[in-house]
Amino acid sequence: MPTAALSQFEASLSEGGVSSSRVDASSFQRHIEELVDAPAVGVALDDEFDDPALSLSETSVTIDPTPAALTNATIGITASSLGVADYGSLVLTPTDSGSELVSLFVERHIAVIRESDIHESMESAIDSIATAFTRSPQSAIIATGPSATADMGALVKGAHGPRDVHVVVVTEGEE
Repeated sequence: MPTAALSQFEASLSEGGVSSSRVDASSFQRHIEELVDAPAVGVALDDEFDDPALSLSETSVTIDPTPAALTNATIGITASSLGVADYGSLVLTPTDSGSELVSLFVERHIAVIRESDIHESMESAIDSIATAFTRSPQSAIIATGPSATADMGALVKGAHGPRDVHVVVVTEGEE
């Protein structure tokens, strides 16, 4: 049974125009293959997830892409360190392998998050980020929905990032 935070997170994602799916770790790689069309790029998820089942290495996704591969890719896959249920936001932590580029310079960003990393509120998520930053200073991006701007009048999607976002929630236990 999903937690209240997961249910709220999925509802908030949907309200923001973001699709989502749930998968357990044993089905993760197969699920990724169902979601992607080539060319797809990603970063190693090992930095965020200490679980070999959540690796992209056995998928068709090009891991740690070259600039040319990134330019040609239409899909990018990264980890999300936290989710914020009441906003449908993702906390993306830049990595040395270029996760921020993989999440921004593609038409479709697929973010992978563990169910246990979804916080009910922004306050709770910020507290968690502050604790992590105290241990290891870094930066983070809080992203909510696909990229959109109305700077020049009409709403334009994909002007400063992906036009489409999909979140894969890795569940723990029974659904």
